[in-house]
Amino acid sequence: MSVSKCLFPVAGLGTRFLPVTKELAKEMLPLVNKPIISYGVEEAISSGCNNIIMISGRAKRSIENYFDRSFELEELLKARGKMELYEEMIKISNMAEILFIRQREPLGLGHAVLCGEPVCKNEYFGVILPDDVFVSEEPVMSQLIKVHERLGGSVIALEYVEPEDVSRYGIVDSKEIEPGIHKINDMIEKPSLEKSPSRYAIMGRYVLSPLIFPILAGQNAGAGGEIQLTDALRKLAGIEPVYGVVYRGRRFDCGTQKGWLAANVALAMDNPELREVILNIVNNK
Repeated sequence: MSVSKCLFPVAGLGTRFLPVTKELAKEMLPLVNKPIISYGVEEAISSGCNNIIMISGRAKRSIENYFDRSFELEELLKARGKMELYEEMIKISNMAEILFIRQREPLGLGHAVLCGEPVCKNEYFGVILPDDVFVSEEPVMSQLIKVHERLGGSVIALEYVEPEDVSRYGIVDSKEIEPGIHKINDMIEKPSLEKSPSRYAIMGRYVLSPLIFPILAGQNAGAGGEIQLTDALRKLAGIEPVYGVVYRGRRFDCGTQKGWLAANVALAMDNPELREVILNIVNNK
């Protein structure tokens, strides 16, 4: 079964980036030459998800504006003969059908996903956490969708993490059934290394069954007083298969200042023109 819709939970306040995120959505911070959110949207579209649903908050108008038309800017670019930039602006606003749904209370990732029920309640859907930016030959969401189309069930992205990072993520108890593909038995949110069932961590890409919605709706708050998606996935695994895919590609954690800065440097180094700028700065420190 094809997956055509993808949710983007973007209602978070971005407190790690204050004061800049007082007025600017964290997802709009620049990553080289475009905002963080654009990488995830491009990944979704390249994976066949042409309907994008942003679960946003009251401070996220900058995301809406970015994907909207700006006629004044477009006319200015045309008048100045900057047709390449003009075409780029048109391309951004025509990337996909984008719907914005307001998450009225900050009740966690599980609650953000639940906000998408009116749009996704009858079909499997993708979820992209834009803080995790992936660079890969084949989009990571596409890797998950292909497993879903072949095996059915829900599918989550996995990464084998270092021991010191185990307590930062949801960790799965699983069995590898094919190279790079795991059948999930259980999962635990941010365990200590001693209590961790493995070192395979859940990363910010999911293909989820609509059966997740009634589970989330009946779920009490978990860790941090929030409705945890991991808790709902544990219950879902008892109803239908949940698979994990050890994704192929590079991941950049843009949810922290250090990770965002590292991502900018790494991606700039991949650009021949910008690479020289970085090397000159480093060599002349």
